[in-house]
Amino acid sequence: MGLLDILLGRTRPVAADLDRLFALPSAAVTLEAAAGFTPTGRGAVCFATVEGSAFEQTHREVQALLDADTGRTGPAVRLVRDDYGYSWLVSQRAPGELPALVNDLHAVNSAMEAGGFGPQLLCSLAGFEDGAAGDAGGRRLGLVYLYKRGSFYPFAPLPGTGRRRDNALELQVKAALGNDLRIEQDLSRWFPVWGAPGL
Repeated sequence: MGLLDILLGRTRPVAADLDRLFALPSAAVTLEAAAGFTPTGRGAVCFATVEGSAFEQTHREVQALLDADTGRTGPAVRLVRDDYGYSWLVSQRAPGELPALVNDLHAVNSAMEAGGFGPQLLCSLAGFEDGAAGDAGGRRLGLVYLYKRGSFYPFAPLPGTGRRRDNALELQVKAALGNDLRIEQDLSRWFPVWGAPGL
């Protein structure tokens, strides 16, 4: 950063540190103790939609890498496009396999970076639910890793069809996980990820 950047108040963007994803399993223990949320086994990596043979090759490499895991009953990752035009590579594990899910998310991000698609990466998400999630009133929660910020934030959609968030729960999770994860302090960057397939 140069003198002109300092004078104009510009800062360098935080470099993505994918190893921060490995803090999710210990954060999950804290989250369960503080708010009663447990992992769903679902997670996803979101990126700006990419077309072409280079992306298809990267997707095949990710699939082959994760298919080597013999504990799976289905495809390692599936590609989903959301209503906003973004793409998600979604991984499904058993709820108790959060460390394996985190490895999947890390591998997908790393393969995208290695394939030259780092600038298209937006976020990664790990899904959680409270004990009543099987009921109609169960609550869901996503811990979202912002690739370009190197930080996490909670996203808690309220049950039902409306697009409303449980802001009180999000702030509770922020306070609970402050020692486990690098939490994004700028609340305006806590973007809603409505309909995220990993949630």
